[in-house]
Amino acid sequence: MHLIRTGDEPVTARSPLRLRLGLALFGLLWTTAGTVAFLFAHRPGWALACGALWLITTIDLFMITRHIRQGPHYQPGHDIPPYRKGAP
Repeated sequence: MHLIRTGDEPVTARSPLRLRLGLALFGLLWTTAGTVAFLFAHRPGWALACGALWLITTIDLFMITRHIRQGPHYQPGHDIPPYRKGAP
């Protein structure tokens, strides 16, 4: 199914931030568990790799929560017409 673009996509768009939050929490759980498991298994290389992913996941988690706390950003109202092709 192909949807025709109307120019009001910013108004009707839905943010996937809650989904990203859930996936980041899932990743945080697994990278933490992997780091600890590889440390106990005396595999420092794999523990370091999981630790690096853990750091990236933690940073992503903070960025996602920051974006959620910022709330909705400015979106043009209904009185603003959509962009026309070739408009300057």
